[in-house]
Amino acid sequence: MKLIVTGGAGFIGSAVVRLAVARGHEVVNLDALTYAACLENVASVADSPLYSFEQADIRDRAALDRILATHQPGAIMHLAAESHVDRSIDGPGDFIETNITGTYNLLEAARAYWVGQGKPEGFRFHHISTDEVFGSLGDTGQFTEDTPYDPRSPYSASKAASDHLVRAWAETYGLPVVLTNCSNNYGPYHFPEKLVPVVILRALAGQPIPVYGEGLNVRDWLYVEDHADALLTVLERGQLGRSYNIGGENEASNIDLVHKICAILDDKRPGPGAYADQITFVADRPGHDLRYAIDPTRMREELNWRPSVTLDQGLERTVQWYLDNEPWWRALQDRHGVGERLGTKA
Repeated sequence: MKLIVTGGAGFIGSAVVRLAVARGHEVVNLDALTYAACLENVASVADSPLYSFEQADIRDRAALDRILATHQPGAIMHLAAESHVDRSIDGPGDFIETNITGTYNLLEAARAYWVGQGKPEGFRFHHISTDEVFGSLGDTGQFTEDTPYDPRSPYSASKAASDHLVRAWAETYGLPVVLTNCSNNYGPYHFPEKLVPVVILRALAGQPIPVYGEGLNVRDWLYVEDHADALLTVLERGQLGRSYNIGGENEASNIDLVHKICAILDDKRPGPGAYADQITFVADRPGHDLRYAIDPTRMREELNWRPSVTLDQGLERTVQWYLDNEPWWRALQDRHGVGERLGTKA
């Protein structure tokens, strides 16, 4: 299959690109190369005859039309998005423009291309979203594909809006779509402003490891390479018009996650003291959702897919990757806002 992957130089998008090329798909990586993108993420496949790159912004309709006409893909996997909740609190405009207007432009470009090609039966528009659109859970329960939307941050609201647009284009225009909503990802190439790499890099630097509130917020943690496998599974075998929740089946509170990472670092790179001694509780993020958890029944029963990596395995692999790839993360730490406390302007 020939794929266009939007956001293919980002964290999740690059994992999809690497895996798709490894499986023999022809991949066009469409990325605007904003602050969180890094072409080093796809360096391992950059010389493959199956890989090509187009620098373009999904807000640029003319560029999208040109790229679709040039490459004539059999599917679009839409991952390009502004995704950091704290940044959305400080500057929601970028999230509205990219996640909503950008998705609209891509849908219209895809629809025009699909119609122009004679509405080929095998074409797919796969929209990748987040479990944050469902809001916050209490101590029990899980998100299913039928959970009502209840977004609570500018980021999750913009992603919820994009989900609604994709469903509307399927219902109104017949565009062949599938949707997925994932839980928190982690793993190699994770941009240094997100929780897991922040903990690793602050610990190694001997700096305070910030934990919001009391660290009791719970997430379902999904290893990024498992997620890439699930996304290709949905693209190839998912039912048109259907959504699929993808989870890691690995719930953990933030404070427990931080302690796990510190313990792995204690073993792999012992310091003068226990890394957990660097944990520092800081003021919580505005509107911080208490708990997310995914019910993975549909993925398991319809598509026979389950995650293969446990949280302990994935964290060990992730910590080792950061220890082995210092030049990668050093180069990103000077980018705009990385290392600063964000999300306080509310």
